Amino acid sequence: MSLAIFDLDNTLIADDSDFLWGQFLVDRGIVDKGHYAAANAKFYDDYKQGCLDIVEFLDFSLAPLAAHDPEQLYQWRDEFVETLIKPITLDAAHALVERHRAAGDTLLVITATNRFVTEPIVKLYGIDNLLATTPEFKHGRYTGNFIDTPCFQAGKVKQLQDWLSKSALNLDGSCFYSDSHNDLPLLKLVENPVAVDPDDKLRAAAEQAGWPIISLR
Repeated sequence: MSLAIFDLDNTLIADDSDFLWGQFLVDRGIVDKGHYAAANAKFYDDYKQGCLDIVEFLDFSLAPLAAHDPEQLYQWRDEFVETLIKPITLDAAHALVERHRAAGDTLLVITATNRFVTEPIVKLYGIDNLLATTPEFKHGRYTGNFIDTPCFQAGKVKQLQDWLSKSALNLDGSCFYSDSHNDLPLLKLVENPVAVDPDDKLRAAAEQAGWPIISLR
């Protein structure tokens, strides 16, 4: 039994859930349209360029969680998943996950997008194991802070290694599917890296290294 690891945004789904959640908040008037929409777009561009300040972004993206009652947040999240996420799930991604499940592999999603946003999305694929940036929750509310290491770039490697140290699993025969050059640290760590509808930087790296390049679109 091997470990099959999947990135989420633009890999298992056909867009970025972090960015879409921000747009959802703007569209529903939950956050200030002028400031939030522009900042959300700027952070997303920084991510694509590989120069995202993850702590600055988390200060921005987790602030709305602290501003509202959790029950209200969960209602908005249900609407978000129903209206914006379900339409961009991918049949080929479901089929890929099911092939690994049938092979007896352990399934794991590892994503920079925070756990509040991603937990219900990962459940759409029937995957129980999730490593994600974790918002802090104290005294019945989100605080706007995060705990532990942000699950981004080299932070994905650290979170995975910490998770493996508490399990009976290892990286023998492991694979990792991702679209983003931000995931190169983890792609270089697994035995079977796979570029999925990759960005230009990842495509170039995959071609140079001889990694498989696939499409789930």
